Amino acid sequence: MALVRWNDPFAGLTSMHSQLDDMFNSFFGNGGLQRPMATPAMDVYTEGEKSLIAEVQAPGFTKDDIDVSVHDGILEIKGERHEKAEKDKHDRKYMVRESHETFYRSIALPRIADGDSVEAHFNNGMLKVTVPLKELPQPKKVAISDSKK
Repeated sequence: MALVRWNDPFAGLTSMHSQLDDMFNSFFGNGGLQRPMATPAMDVYTEGEKSLIAEVQAPGFTKDDIDVSVHDGILEIKGERHEKAEKDKHDRKYMVRESHETFYRSIALPRIADGDSVEAHFNNGMLKVTVPLKELPQPKKVAISDSKK
């Protein structure tokens, strides 16, 4: 007869309890409900060998809320918006609702990227950044001579 090791059936509950604690702590933060930092969906692709395209879905943002910059071979896209709504009721009680959302995305550009000619267009919550690509330098043909000693 073979010996079979008996595993504790409750061992997985400890791990699950720890994961639930982490989830609640990250959601509720330091005692109050916190909205997590928005991370918009982003697609990055090339259009042939002519350009690199980055499309960022930023619904609720306007073009004035978004900053696009290129430095040291990095394309940076930042968004920040503030919203404040106030309601004045007839009995002179005010209700103020404020929200604040930010996002940050960065892409390391290839060395053939033309950082000086980057274009950005914003339409209906979709940011499209076009980074033109320079032509790759053609290899230089080296002539081979006969070696004489």
